[in-house]
Amino acid sequence: MKFYIVDVFAEQKYQGNQLAVFIPDCDMTTEEMQQISREINFSETTFIMGKKQNGSYDVRYFTPDVEIPFAGHPTLGTAFVIWKILENCACDKIVLNLPVGEIPVTIDGDILTMTQNTPEFGLTIKDSEAIANILSIKAGDLDDVPIQIVSTGLPCLIVPLKTYDALSRCKVNHEAFGHFIDHVFKCNLLAFHIEDEANVRVRVFVDDTGFLEDAATGSANGNLAGYLLKYNMFGTDNIQYTALQGVEMNRPSRLLIHAQVKDDNYTIEVGGKVCPIAEGVWS
Repeated sequence: MKFYIVDVFAEQKYQGNQLAVFIPDCDMTTEEMQQISREINFSETTFIMGKKQNGSYDVRYFTPDVEIPFAGHPTLGTAFVIWKILENCACDKIVLNLPVGEIPVTIDGDILTMTQNTPEFGLTIKDSEAIANILSIKAGDLDDVPIQIVSTGLPCLIVPLKTYDALSRCKVNHEAFGHFIDHVFKCNLLAFHIEDEANVRVRVFVDDTGFLEDAATGSANGNLAGYLLKYNMFGTDNIQYTALQGVEMNRPSRLLIHAQVKDDNYTIEVGGKVCPIAEGVWS
């Protein structure tokens, strides 16, 4: 079967977040897809399962450990492959069918933008010392805004930090993060610092094997956009900014965020560029 490798939220090749996209030419078991995802060993690998009568596409997402219902950079990267390879660049919108529902992706020039689900605001964490311990920083580095679990389809813990220096010093304490996942809530962790009204610095640590850092995380940044609106951190109910992620990993990523809330109704849009890297045949 054919497969493609793309870099998502990348301004040029070898930046952003890597994604492998497969187009199966026969029936596959979940176990086979999981094995391939483990072999690729990117943060996510996707499988385009087919086109429905309404023109949307069924897609499945896997980390090296498990199948997941939604993720951001796989959505944009998979939509790009569908648009370029299966639709021959003949449309300006791709709709993906995922366990969280239909996710539309629009194409405007070299920018792809997905509209995420309405954010759900979950548990707030009062123990700032415990969260600081997970990130190997001091409790005084945390900003005076709630630490909260937010989800637009894939939950993450949002952790506000006072300075970029604190963000740059973050290093996951595996034992502490494992304890949080086992006893509090299983989710990714997003730490951020607002640099100015146009830029937000972001780092995301994932809950898969090794608790590795992610270079560009569309789902988590959608969660963050909802969080920023909820706590009015830009002083407006209509925000537009660039999320800068992956710098500390030498995989610089740019995510273009537009979000607004009106009468408690949220619109969350996350966009960026996709760079094709390679294609081949999986034997």
